[in-house]
Amino acid sequence: MDINYELYKVFYYVATTLSFSEASKQLFISQSAVSQSIKALEKKLNETLFIRSTKKVRLTPEGEILLRHIEPAINLIKRGETQIMDAASHGGQIRIGASDTICRYFLVPYLEKFHKSFPGAHIKVTNATSIRCAELLESGQVDLIVVNYPNSYLGNAASVKTIKTFRDVFIANASFSSLKGRALSFRELLEYPILMLDKKSTTSEFLHALFQQHQLDLVPEIELSSNDLLIDLASIGLGIAFIPDYCIPHKSTDLFTVQTKEKLPRRELAVAYNEHMPVSKAVEEFLRGLTGPEDTQA
Repeated sequence: MDINYELYKVFYYVATTLSFSEASKQLFISQSAVSQSIKALEKKLNETLFIRSTKKVRLTPEGEILLRHIEPAINLIKRGETQIMDAASHGGQIRIGASDTICRYFLVPYLEKFHKSFPGAHIKVTNATSIRCAELLESGQVDLIVVNYPNSYLGNAASVKTIKTFRDVFIANASFSSLKGRALSFRELLEYPILMLDKKSTTSEFLHALFQQHQLDLVPEIELSSNDLLIDLASIGLGIAFIPDYCIPHKSTDLFTVQTKEKLPRRELAVAYNEHMPVSKAVEEFLRGLTGPEDTQA
């Protein structure tokens, strides 16, 4: 089917903004031109792509299917354009996806070192859960992601390299001082308020699966999207928080680790990238800094 690329481009901007006027601003064309382009595309495909109303625009099921295919293609074209411009300017761009916890407690020194070595490179970091990061990588919106691993959401195209191992721990403050020196079973832990990340995280999936292996149903007292908030709430005695060991505060605090009879398995931090996609020199250098010289071929 012979369809002009510009029609797909207009569709992408309308589909991602859900606004004809906003799409026209981003494309620097009139709103009428946007509307005519969408009508032309719908006519060629013989499908309605948008449900229009006076206040908002929504994708039809057919529109959602088309967007899932168009978005990676648009991002791939943008990546190619960026790499060409980077090569000309001797700078470079690197787009990284990682959770706020991984950024704060792991990535910052690597970002600092890279910035000092390549001050002309542009660094863009997108904060998202490890699950969402996998989606960003698959759609081509980032060049690489640093995530908790195992991560069942990583596609087959992703090349995964382990860069750090860690254990998760349960922490509490003096309100639970009676637990110091004791080793609690998972069943005994359920008698106390558990604070943990919400269900949109690999950490939540990991802990729920761990309890289910022991035929236990974990019902947390509080679920949040930030490990820092979990630490803050544990510090004021609201419950026992479940966090990665590399997040444990090093400054003076009355927080202590609650020991468990069942051994918590090790997990990994891993960098993932699409080995079938070309990457810029900036991305190659950053990968080299994370994984070592033997793993820099992307």
